[in-house]
Parts: sequence; C-alpha cells; structure tokens
Amino acid sequence: MVVERMAARHKGFTLVEVLVALVVMSVGMLGIAALYLEGLRAGRTALYRTTAVNLAADMADRIRANPNAGLAYAGTGPGANGACVNGPVNCTAVQLADDDWFSWSNQLDAQLPAGASGEIGIAGAAPVTYTITVAWPEIGQEEPATYTLSVQQ
Repeated sequence: MVVERMAARHKGFTLVEVLVALVVMSVGMLGIAALYLEGLRAGRTALYRTTAVNLAADMADRIRANPNAGLAYAGTGPGANGACVNGPVNCTAVQLADDDWFSWSNQLDAQLPAGASGEIGIAGAAPVTYTITVAWPEIGQEEPATYTLSVQQ
C-alpha cells in the first residue's frame, strides 16, 4: 500500500516544475528575440551599404561619361534639372554635370534614409582623382555610416 501511494505521488509534474520549465523556456525565447532584432538591424545596414555602393558607382560612371566637365562635379550638389538627358536641350559639359548632380541627389534622397548626403572631392591634375563619398544615418550610431569610392580619370 505504501508503494501504491508513492507511485501515485510521482505521476505527472508539480506546479513548481512547470514554472521552472516556463522560466527556462522564456529566457531562451528572449535570446531568440534579441538575435532576430540583431539580424534585422544587420540586414538594414547591409541594404543601405549596398545602395550606397551602387549610387557611388553610378556617379563614377556619370563622371567617366563626361570627361570634359573638369571641376564641375566638385562639391555637394544638388545641381539643377537642365533636361540634358533625354531632353530637347543640347547641354555643355558643365550643364551635364549639374544635371548629373540633380539626378544623383534625387536618387540619394529616394533610396537612403532621410539625412543622407553625397559629396565629391577632386584632387590632382592629370590624372584627376574624384573621391565620391556617400553618408547616411544609422540607427543606434552617433556618427553617420559612410562609403567612399575613388576614381581616376
């Protein structure tokens, strides 16, 4: 009879065991949630960096396509819409550079978070080195993230 009572007492879980299991599972779920949020942040950062690389390469291609513009690409834009590309106007090299800046700054505003900026520095005589810098704000960072591309022409 004592054996039967002991067997009856050990069937199933006690409330304390269930609560301990629930706490252990909750800690594990919090860890998974933190990893998920970190993965989202890393994915967002990678997307912005890829976009910045593509935008810098786009401006490098524009500079290579307009070799007579000289110093017209230097600075921080935003340029003016001269309708040089697919428009009725035949533009000079400087006007085309201004139009490139206008298009590029619109792309920066559309594809990167608010506060993104682009800058082009020029150094040297021949060959000229153009340094294209794209900067954008990253959540959780005091300093903006940047990507820099140097192109010689």
